[in-house]
Amino acid sequence: MGLEWVNHAGERVRQEFLQVLESRRKKLDPPSCSVAGKQSKYRYRSPMQRDVASMNTDAEEELHSFATSPAPELEEEIFSLLTEEGEQGRVPVLVIKPAEDDFDNVGRRPVVIFLHCTGKSKDAMRSSMESFAVRGYITVAIDSRYHGERARVVDAYPSALKRAWATGNEMPFIFDTVWDLIKLVDYLHTRQDVDPTRIGMLGISLGGMHAWYAAVADPRIYVVVPIIAVQCFSWAVVNNKWHARVQSLPHVFEVARRDLGKCAVDSEVVARVWRRIAPGLVDRFDAEQTIPAVAPRPLLILNGMEDERCPVPGLEKPLQRAAEVYRSAGVAENFMFKAEEGVEHAISDSMLYDANTASVLSLENLKVSSPFVTPKFKELRSQVTSFVGYQLSQFPSLLDA
Repeated sequence: MGLEWVNHAGERVRQEFLQVLESRRKKLDPPSCSVAGKQSKYRYRSPMQRDVASMNTDAEEELHSFATSPAPELEEEIFSLLTEEGEQGRVPVLVIKPAEDDFDNVGRRPVVIFLHCTGKSKDAMRSSMESFAVRGYITVAIDSRYHGERARVVDAYPSALKRAWATGNEMPFIFDTVWDLIKLVDYLHTRQDVDPTRIGMLGISLGGMHAWYAAVADPRIYVVVPIIAVQCFSWAVVNNKWHARVQSLPHVFEVARRDLGKCAVDSEVVARVWRRIAPGLVDRFDAEQTIPAVAPRPLLILNGMEDERCPVPGLEKPLQRAAEVYRSAGVAENFMFKAEEGVEHAISDSMLYDANTASVLSLENLKVSSPFVTPKFKELRSQVTSFVGYQLSQFPSLLDA
């Protein structure tokens, strides 16, 4: 295992996954390009500052002083990126970054890409983006396939999933957006203000799946934090724990049930749908194969212990395997898993804190000579070690990772 696994088995998973992604593409010539959009500057005010400013005028003087204190200036870019032919090949992009005349001239900056959940859009990530931009980061968000500006009708995403089941021509569940993210990284590498060695990705729910699989496909993503996203699809099918996930995407499974002549959705229907709309999801690209493929890059997985969409027991073998790969590669500290007790499919404050901390510590401490060694990542690891040990008591081999 270790570096040998990363260099051979991990690379094989990556290449096979890329082949699947490329198999559904509508070729674009040139391969990708940005479309002119607009730029604007604005003064950032934190949520606390906005709340205080809206209070009655008899509020304490220091509070109003805080609310009206000088704020850093940020720059916003809105444009489209072409990733393939067709309507869904035009990707709306939002960039929020420091305004150069308001920050020290530091040259190329690290990037954090924020990815939204089902039913949301890039604009839902604005607050998180701003919180990083005021600290000197370039932040980026896109609308995933059939979301935000890419959704012409309210049921665009469910309809796309049903079409994918019927025709097999698209992969709107996870994989097609992963293709867009690879092209987004291509674009970021052309920007003079981006440090291409420090690109991180953070996603929530569906966005976390996009981040997870994008990191598998593209080793240029140096740190990844999927939140309430990572699961073992095959384990859920075998152990009859797929119901919550199916209920989050009911329309495509109901159509498949009828097409297959079933009285109710069952494990066979679920497996058939996954194989049709996301080829390989329940076998060669499931968690046990893909989580280790992110090694040796920093990876923090955040789940809710009670999340039935992403059942923690199903991650036992994938986590054990990933921990062994990271440990054998000499970078055990780059892999962490945290399942928060009492949390279902929701984001807690501690999840956001851990995600932000992991991103900062990784991107700010990458060594040029050895880009995957991030000593300060241990700082976050030490903060959650006891928590992880408690939650993973059923996974004893992880406790020494």
